[in-house]
Amino acid sequence: MQINPEIPEAEADREARLQFLTWERGPEDIGSDLQKKLKERLSRSAGAQIAATAYIAQDARVFTSSLIVGDRSWIAGHALVRGDVEIGANCSVNPYACISGKVRCGNGVRIASLVSIVGFNHGFDDPDTPINDQPHETLGITICDDVWIGANAVILDGVTIGRGAVIAAGAVVTKDIPDLAIAAGVPAKVVRRRGEAAGAGKSRRADVEHALLRISRMAEAEWPEVLERHRTADGYISADADGRAHMSVRHECDAIEIAAGFGHQPSGTEAKVIIDRLQALQDPATGFFPDPFRPPDPAKNIRDDSPALYNVLAVGYALEILGGHPSQPIRGVEMDAVALCDWLEDLPWNTRAWWCGDRVDAIATALYFNARYFQSGRGKEILFGWLTTRADRSTGLWGKPTTEQGLLQPVNGFYRLTRGAHAQFGIPVPFPEAAINSVISHYRNNRGFSGSTYTACNLLDTVHPLWLCLKQTDFMRSHAKTVAEDIILHLQDRWQAKRGFAFADGQSGSLQGTEMWLSTLHLAADLLGIAENFAFVPKGVHRTRSAGMGL
Repeated sequence: MQINPEIPEAEADREARLQFLTWERGPEDIGSDLQKKLKERLSRSAGAQIAATAYIAQDARVFTSSLIVGDRSWIAGHALVRGDVEIGANCSVNPYACISGKVRCGNGVRIASLVSIVGFNHGFDDPDTPINDQPHETLGITICDDVWIGANAVILDGVTIGRGAVIAAGAVVTKDIPDLAIAAGVPAKVVRRRGEAAGAGKSRRADVEHALLRISRMAEAEWPEVLERHRTADGYISADADGRAHMSVRHECDAIEIAAGFGHQPSGTEAKVIIDRLQALQDPATGFFPDPFRPPDPAKNIRDDSPALYNVLAVGYALEILGGHPSQPIRGVEMDAVALCDWLEDLPWNTRAWWCGDRVDAIATALYFNARYFQSGRGKEILFGWLTTRADRSTGLWGKPTTEQGLLQPVNGFYRLTRGAHAQFGIPVPFPEAAINSVISHYRNNRGFSGSTYTACNLLDTVHPLWLCLKQTDFMRSHAKTVAEDIILHLQDRWQAKRGFAFADGQSGSLQGTEMWLSTLHLAADLLGIAENFAFVPKGVHRTRSAGMGL
C-alpha cells in the first residue's frame, strides 16, 4: 500500500491493517472521510451502489459496469472485482480473491483469499479461428445465501451454488452444487451434506450414492460387450419396448449414443461411413427418416409413420454426435401457421396425449435441425404459441387423463413434448408447479410403479419433467429428490451382466432399455446434484444441455 503523506501515521497504519484484516473495521472506519470518498469515486467510475454500512478497502481493485454491495459486507484489499457483480448483505470478499463477469451473491456469502469466480467463458471450439478472435459467452454465476467458498477454489461460468453449501479449498466447481452440500475436488463433487456427520452411519443419501457408483462401474466396464452382443454384419438387432427383437436403425443410433455417453463415439473414417449411410435415409420429399428395415405404408401419409418421425430424433442426434447433421431440411414440418395449427389440433389430445407429445417432439426437433443447419421459417414461434395457449393451467400438462390410465397419457406426453420443445430450445414451461404436482401425484398413484409398469418409459417420463420444471421453481423439490433417490436405489440390481438394462421387467437387456435407463439415472443424479459421480452423460436424445436457440 502506498501511504498518503497527508494521512496521519496512526490512521495510515489502521488503513494498512484493514487491507488484510477487514473484519476489524468499526463504525469509525466505515464512516471515515477516506471511505466516503472511495465510495463516491466508485459510484462514478464503476457504477457502484454501496450500502452505507458496507466497507471497501482502499487497495481493493474495482472495475465494474455495475456493482451492488449490501449492508455490512466488505471487500478486502487486493481483491479484484470486475464485470457485473451483485453482493448481498453480510458478505465478505477476502484479499486476492477475484470476481469476474456476471456474478450474483446472496446474503451471508464468505469468499476466502485467492478464490476465482469467473462469470464468463471464452470460445475455443473452432480450431481454425485464433482463440482471441472467438466470442465470449456469459451465462453468469449464482451463489445463494449462506455459502462458504474456501481458499483457492475456482467457480466456473454457468454454475449455481445452492443455499448453505460449502466449497472446499482448492475445489474447481464446474456444475451446480445443491443446497447444504459440501463439495470438494477437481472437478468438485458432493462429499456429504451439512448435518450429516462425516464418517457416521449410512444415510439414505449415502445408500443412493453407493448404488449410483455401483451401477456406474458395471455399466462403464461392460457397455462394449452390450453393444457387441447386438451387432451383426447388417446392423443391430435388439428388442423394442414390447420385448420382441428385430433389426432397426434406432438400435444403431442407441448404440452410438451409449458409446458416446461413455466418451467413445466413432470418429474418423468410421464416423464418415456411418454419417453417409444415415444421411442417405432421409426421404427426399419430406426430410423425415423412414426405417429401412420397416418401410412405411406408401398409401399413408409419412407423417403418420411413428418410426419415420422418431428417427428425426434418433438419426438426427446420432449424426450430430458423429460430427454431421441431416443432409437436407426436414421440409415436412415447414408450413404456414394455419397448416401447422391444423396438424396440431387434429391430434387426439383427449385420449392419446403421449402419442400427441411424440408428434410434437418430432416437429420441434425437426425445427431445431432446420434452424441450426438450414433456412427455417417461423415454425418455432407458431409451435410455441400454440402450445402456450393449450397448456392446462390446473395440471400443467397437455391433454386429458383417461379412465383406464389416469394421468399416464398426459404425463408421458408432457415428457415427449417438452423434451423436444421447451428443454431443447431452453424455453420455460408454462405452469411448472402444476406440472410437478401432477407428475408426483401420478408417481404416487402408481406407488412408484412396479411389475409390468416399471418400465424405462414410465420412469424416464417421470424424472425428466421433474428435472426440467425444477429449473424454474423449488416447488416440491424435496419430494422430487425422493423420487430420484428411489429410481437410483431400485435400479442398482437391474443391470444384467454383459446385457445391459431391459426396457421392462421380464425382458432381456436391450440397446433401447440400456440407453433409456442410463439416461434416466443421469437425470436422477443431476436432479440430486451428484451427476459427476455417474460415468454416463447423455449426448443425444436425452442430452441435458439445451441448444440455447430460444425463439
